[in-house]
Amino acid sequence: MRRIRYQVACSLDGYIADSAGKTGWIVDEPTIDFGALFDQFDTLLMGRLTYEGMVKDADGFWGKKTCVFSKTLRQEDHPQVTVVSKDIPAFLDQLRSEPGKDIWLFGGGELFQSLLALGYVDTVEPAIVPVLLGGGRPFLPSPAMIQLLDLTSHRVFPSGIVWLEYTVRPPDESDAE
Repeated sequence: MRRIRYQVACSLDGYIADSAGKTGWIVDEPTIDFGALFDQFDTLLMGRLTYEGMVKDADGFWGKKTCVFSKTLRQEDHPQVTVVSKDIPAFLDQLRSEPGKDIWLFGGGELFQSLLALGYVDTVEPAIVPVLLGGGRPFLPSPAMIQLLDLTSHRVFPSGIVWLEYTVRPPDESDAE
């Protein structure tokens, strides 16, 4: 079964975008092999705000299948992506059962919160950027459930970015403690 991995840059104080929704504060790290990183995935999951920001600021979705979770977008208006608006567990079960690479939960925090609560996030992989934003879009919005994680790896980069990788504990283990 394919894994869903929440891999995202965030500020030291826990924001994935500033109060204007921008990510220009993310420092460049030349030692990260972004090609190899992108090659780990063939599917992107994102919420509407992340999608709308990418449509304006980016050139495509790196040739990846892109699924946008939204209650307001209409599929016919966005033929280049799959708009997911209902029956999310059935959609994710089908997606995870298909052959392919890992699935990148690209953003944002609200989608992460929802999929975590539903038990669909397998790993949490924040790249902590050495900056304090003081506000913005949170890594995990409130209120959120308590979720125990196990650290599986970490790496410190010359720019000061700290990349962490955690495995999400199954719900029965999280509830027991």
